[in-house]
Amino acid sequence: MTDKLIKRTPCIGVCSTTYGDDICRGCRRFRHEITSWIEYTDSEKSIINRRLEKFKIIVLEEKFTVINPDAFKEALLQAKIRFNQDLQPICWIFDLFRSLNAENLNLEDFSLKVKKDFISTPVPQLKEDVNKEFYELSLAHYQRYIKPSFFT
Repeated sequence: MTDKLIKRTPCIGVCSTTYGDDICRGCRRFRHEITSWIEYTDSEKSIINRRLEKFKIIVLEEKFTVINPDAFKEALLQAKIRFNQDLQPICWIFDLFRSLNAENLNLEDFSLKVKKDFISTPVPQLKEDVNKEFYELSLAHYQRYIKPSFFT
């Protein structure tokens, strides 16, 4: 990872905090991060983005390999899939899953490979698993570091 600031909002347009969730089921930011985003400095925005990037990497590197990052990037551009190029290429898998039907998705077309331990898992199940694990990491972080400070 570089020290480059990542200022762009991670919002994907399906915010569940408007319905009372403490953690958005779309981008996985915390409610207070979403409501205060425009007030944050670029450095604060980057800290949030790096946390989300780190959680994505933890979840995705266990299951996938990016064979050729340049080919993956080009395939995403060709498919007109929005993704944050400031993040590590492995993180773009979330954008791929968000944008395309996993049922008919050929990962090799995007220069991706499923790791040996997960090769027999169907892509739709992998998509569900990584979304669930990413949410669980965000929830654990929220419960350990954020929620207690709101009540003290």
